[in-house]
Amino acid sequence: MDSRKKRVIGFLRENGMYHENIELDTCCSSFIDEMERGLSAKGSSLQMIPTYIDAEKKIPLNKPVVALDAGGTNFRVATVYFDGNGQPVIERFKKFRMPGVEKELGKQEFFQTIADYILDVMDSSSRIGFCFSYPAEILPNKDGRLIHFTKEVKAGEVVGELIGENLLGELRRRGCSDELQLVLLNDTTATLLAGKSATAGRFFNSFIGFILGTGTNSCYIENNRNIKKVDDLDPEKNQIINVESGGFGRGPRGRVDLEFDKTTTDPGSATFEKMISGAYFGPLSLYSMNAACRKGLFSTDFAAALEHIPLLTTAGINSFLLSPYDTGTILGGVIQREDDRVTLFYLIDQLIERAAKLTVVNLSSVVLKGGGGRNPCSPVCITADGSMFHGLSTLKERINCFMRRFLVDGKNRFYEFTQIDNASLIGAAIAGLIN
Repeated sequence: MDSRKKRVIGFLRENGMYHENIELDTCCSSFIDEMERGLSAKGSSLQMIPTYIDAEKKIPLNKPVVALDAGGTNFRVATVYFDGNGQPVIERFKKFRMPGVEKELGKQEFFQTIADYILDVMDSSSRIGFCFSYPAEILPNKDGRLIHFTKEVKAGEVVGELIGENLLGELRRRGCSDELQLVLLNDTTATLLAGKSATAGRFFNSFIGFILGTGTNSCYIENNRNIKKVDDLDPEKNQIINVESGGFGRGPRGRVDLEFDKTTTDPGSATFEKMISGAYFGPLSLYSMNAACRKGLFSTDFAAALEHIPLLTTAGINSFLLSPYDTGTILGGVIQREDDRVTLFYLIDQLIERAAKLTVVNLSSVVLKGGGGRNPCSPVCITADGSMFHGLSTLKERINCFMRRFLVDGKNRFYEFTQIDNASLIGAAIAGLIN
């Protein structure tokens, strides 16, 4: 083994961050235990939020629905229908700024702005599917009460309000039908549902939605009889559960993870997310580099140069991996010695390997908990989205490799990854049509 790689592995072992120390069976058992506790309201780091959305109905063909997608700084509007082959057709697409991004809005102005955005497509359908990617308490009537905004949206008066009820009220004041129906869901749930549009001519046993981008989350289909924290559910039916998996609190964190967590704005929160998601992987890598410098893994010149990098994004990490000799990248521009370059590559490479293995803990746990994938002819469909999953060099391939070994070879559970363009809009449309 290269002596530089050996030193990197020794550093990670010493700090409890070496991927080979992650025992998948043990970690999955902990994850599933937290899932079960969350379903029973026994106190869990996983919220296990019922969505009240049924994913098992067939998608009606050639029936239009209004699809809305609110997330980040954009608000997208379209009409969607599924053609005779079950494929989504997106029409009348428009993109706007998310209300409240540019200036503070009151409650009335917030919902008036959304109504302005969508009024000219409301002649196409009485059904609305609304992918609303902000924390909300989902209710049995498939509306949702906003908990708080994220992503720089400024509309404080909307917090605590019912999103669907207020929007429908504004549309009715403008002359829209009293028969309007709205289903509210988040982006992870929409991603799961979008996977159903990939099933034409295929047989999937179950569906999972997975996001690994700025943050991370997953959802899966659970039998109602296992959701013990909610009364009066039909035990013969199923629904999608939003795991909120970024909050998993029993992940195998190392010393650097613990120290890095103290530097974030919300120490002790979203600790699993801080080990694998795009918002944190770059900063965590930088923190690890500085810790490795203090242990003498890098030259004093590189250590000094690193002090002048206050922030490192995951995109910056990716640029170095794709072109280690490019002096125009943030890391390539401060490396003078080949030993430092190779050692840095090894360190980042090992952290990616760990992120892949931790991701497999999440995905394998929801496959196992959902009970599907026992027949290789009808695997579980995992619809995966997010810039980290699809964009970070070699991550997706490593995840799949670990999944094959652990789930397929070790547990005889079968799965298939799929990627759907415009997953949030398509999933919102399906929710509006089948619920």
